[in-house]
Amino acid sequence: MTGDQNNQGPSLRARALRLLARREHSRHELARKLGAHAQDAAELESVLDALEAQGWLSERRVVEQVVHARRRRFGARRIARELVEKGIGEEAVAAALKTLGQDEVESARSVWSRKFAQPPRTAAERARQVRFLQGRGFSFETIMKVIKGEIEQ
Repeated sequence: MTGDQNNQGPSLRARALRLLARREHSRHELARKLGAHAQDAAELESVLDALEAQGWLSERRVVEQVVHARRRRFGARRIARELVEKGIGEEAVAAALKTLGQDEVESARSVWSRKFAQPPRTAAERARQVRFLQGRGFSFETIMKVIKGEIEQ
């Protein structure tokens, strides 16, 4: 047996490192995934604290990874909701929203142009395009700029 294993399988730390090797996780996500394997809450908190202290667990990197992966397909609201679901703090979400807001119209225009060939000709088409972009998390103001074809100066 290796030092990482005992009769119950891999240690909590080994499980955490295996998950973190695949992708960044927030503390909340990692706690949820490891909770079933921890003997008690204190053990889990101790492992999470150690991982944060060693730099393996980072809220900032989770935010960067999610924003980078989602910004070309989704609006700021949808990305912010995903960050909140991952247990990211309000300050980090607010900072991400500032960054995302700078080029949201460009992102929305890109998403819109991949889905629709031309501006809506009827009220039904307009409603369909608005619903599509709202579902992607773009603000109504941004959606109207894109659908009306307004260019940012």
